[in-house]
Order: sequence, then C-alpha cells, then structure tokens
Amino acid sequence: MTDETVRAFHSLKLPGMAGCWTSLEETHQLDKLSLRDGMQLMLQSERDTRQSNRIARLIRNAGFRIKASVEELETDTIRGLPSAVAAELASGAYIRDGRTVIITGSTGTGKSFLACALGDSACRQGVKTLYFTMTTLLENLRLVHLEGREGNFFRKLAAHELLIIDDFGMSRLDGQVQHDFEQIVDDRYNRSSLILASQLPVTDWYNVFQSELIAEAFLDRIVHKSRRIELKGESLRKKY
Repeated sequence: MTDETVRAFHSLKLPGMAGCWTSLEETHQLDKLSLRDGMQLMLQSERDTRQSNRIARLIRNAGFRIKASVEELETDTIRGLPSAVAAELASGAYIRDGRTVIITGSTGTGKSFLACALGDSACRQGVKTLYFTMTTLLENLRLVHLEGREGNFFRKLAAHELLIIDDFGMSRLDGQVQHDFEQIVDDRYNRSSLILASQLPVTDWYNVFQSELIAEAFLDRIVHKSRRIELKGESLRKKY
C-alpha cells in the first residue's frame, strides 16, 4: 500500500509529499498522526522540496564559475570588505533598488569569489541571476549576431533580475560589441541590478571602449550611482 501511495504522489508530481509519507512510514508515525496533522506535515514537506528545487535550479542556471557563499566571505575593513558592507550586500537590498555593484582589486583578492557569493545569495532569495566572464559574454554576443538571435539574447539578459559580469576590462571593446554592451547596461539602468568585477581601477574604464561617446554614456550610467567595493591586500591564493 505504501509503495502504491508513493508512486501516486510521484505521478502527481508531489515528490515532497512522497518523501514525507515514506519518512512517516519508516518511523512508524503514520498511524499515530491525525489526518489533519499528517496532511499539514506533507504539505509543508512539499513546499520545502519545491523551494529547495527552485533554488538549486536558479543556481545551476546562473552558471557561476566558482562555488561560493556569503558565509565563506572573509570580511575585513583593511581588505576593503567590512562585515557591515558584506551583510548589506547579502541582504539583496541593491537588487530590490536596481543598483549596480562594482568590485575592483588586483589579482587574487577575491573579486570573483565575492561576485559569485553574492550571486549565490541572490539565487537563495529567489532572484533570477546570470553570470558571465567578459570573455564568455563576448563569445555569446558574436555567436548570436552570426545566428541572428541577438534580440532574443538581449531579452534573456533583461529578464534576469541580476546580471554578473566578471573580468570586465580584460578585453578592449570596439565595433559592434561596444554598442551591444551599452545596450545591456542601458536595458538594466534603474530597472535591474548588475555586478561588475574588474582588475582595472574604475579610473581606467574609460579606455576600455573604442568610442569616447559610448565610454562616457557607460560611465555616466554605471559608475556614479553604484555601490563600489575595492578589495585590497595580498593575493588570497597565497594563503590557500
């Protein structure tokens, strides 16, 4: 009878209830609970399972390069990441406000780890997130132009509440890609959040673009209204 019931739950796409029923059976609790109490337990289990599966799906679809969490962050005022700032970012308030976060610092200071940790935290809060390195973003842009799918790609990016671009500034933007990048930023301006991580100090970002007009428009939209984190100190890679 138990196997039949479990199969029925699975056929109805209720895996949480199936798992709860099995657990209650194994712990000999089925006959001790009232119908009301048992149903409440199974419904809660189904809700928890769906929430857990949704978070796992958001994290998987985000495509993070590094597995990271805000609990693993090393907060230090001298390093440029005070615990209060880390807690503020982890709360996701910048996402709700549609703000940009800029993370800069030399190689090994933990820029990518921080960006991925914030993305992981966003996913756990139910926020649709996408992560790209600058190289993979440029590869995607070139491919969608070749295939004539650029409109769909831009809509996909805009549909995500948080976009993370790592290693910004490693390649100079010229030709069509600088216009594409401007469109991505413009689509998110005051609407959705963006995290940019870069080895370059913000003062050098002007030179990333071939066009001075696009550089000025980009800096005007991004830099002056952003939350800026500058990580300092020796490379964390030496520590580990």
